[in-house]
Amino acid sequence: MFYWIQIVGVLAFSMSGALTAMNKRMDAFGIFIIAFVTALGGGTLRDVLIGKTPVSWMEDLTYVNLVVAGFFLAIIFRKKLEYLRVSFFLFDTIGLGVFTLIGLEKGINIGLHPVICVAIGTMTACFGGVIRDILCNEIPVIFRKEVYATICIMGGILFFILRKFNLNEDILYLITSSFIISIRLLAVQFKWALPAIQHK
Repeated sequence: MFYWIQIVGVLAFSMSGALTAMNKRMDAFGIFIIAFVTALGGGTLRDVLIGKTPVSWMEDLTYVNLVVAGFFLAIIFRKKLEYLRVSFFLFDTIGLGVFTLIGLEKGINIGLHPVICVAIGTMTACFGGVIRDILCNEIPVIFRKEVYATICIMGGILFFILRKFNLNEDILYLITSSFIISIRLLAVQFKWALPAIQHK
C-alpha cells in the first residue's frame, strides 16, 4: 500500500506541475520539465545530498513513466481538471505525508541524526514544489503562504517521538502520515499560515 500511495503522489504532483506550467503559458517541453521536477525534484535532491547514486528514478523507470502519464493526462483533460481540484488537493496531501516518511526512512537507513532525517523528509516532500516555483519565476509557496513544510517538520518530530515507544512499523507509518495529512487539511480549511515578517 505504501508503494501504491507513493505512485498516486508522484502522479498527482506531476499533473499539478503540468497545470502550473500551462497557467504560465509554457510550451510542451516546458510543461514536461515542470511536471518532472515537481514530482521528482525533492527525491532527486535528497538522493544527491545523501550520496545515493544513481538517484531513485534512474533505477526504476516507473517514476519517469508516471511523470509522462501525468503530463499527457494534464494536457488532454486540462479543461475538466478544474472540477477535480479537490481530488488533486487530496492526492497532493497524501503525497506530502508519504514522501516525508520516505525521506525519514532514507535518512535512518544510512544512520543520520534525527534532526537531519527530519530535514531530509521535509526536503523530499516539499522541494519539488520549490524548484517548480523558482522555474516559474515565483517566490516558492512554502516560503510565503502555507505551512506546508512546517507540517512535514512536525510530522518528522512526531515520528521520532513515537519511534521511542517501539511501535509496530506499519502503525508508526500510519499515525505519522495521518497526522501530516490531517494537519494539512485543517491548515487549508482554516487558512493557517506563519506570520510574514516585513522589513521597515
